[in-house]
Amino acid sequence: MITACVLTLSDKGSKGQRQDESGLLIKEMLKQIGGEVKHYEVLPDEKELIKERLVKYSGDVDLILTTGGTGLSPRDVTPDATLEVIEKEVPGIAEAMRAAGLLKTKRAMLSRAVSGVRNKTLIINLPGSPKAVRESLEAVLEVIPHAVEKIKGSVMECAG
Repeated sequence: MITACVLTLSDKGSKGQRQDESGLLIKEMLKQIGGEVKHYEVLPDEKELIKERLVKYSGDVDLILTTGGTGLSPRDVTPDATLEVIEKEVPGIAEAMRAAGLLKTKRAMLSRAVSGVRNKTLIINLPGSPKAVRESLEAVLEVIPHAVEKIKGSVMECAG
């Protein structure tokens, strides 16, 4: 089983002015890989708060998925916060999500989402809209269990 944390970054959502459809969709999609969400929060787009939560939950769960704050708006700071706390970047995950998105819309190239590892926890930034979350997560979902296994330090047996 993969333990997870879902962090939705939305000023309006954190004030109760918007329902968090993206976070709920992530929780549902994680079931496909046997994921169990241990922590779920809706936070404002505040860089220091995002960093604090990423640090707090890394090491406690196998996977942290963020949604929101990956674009070009002044308050979009999720990738910046993530880059400041990760120990190792995993660029292929973000590249795969952008590549999948580009098949649907040219706007996917504007995503600044990143992915990396901190304290044996995989952190992946997802976009904010439910449609983009679904497309991005579908692009990488099947590799998450393998990534988590490798991060935890599984040892491959040598063949003959």
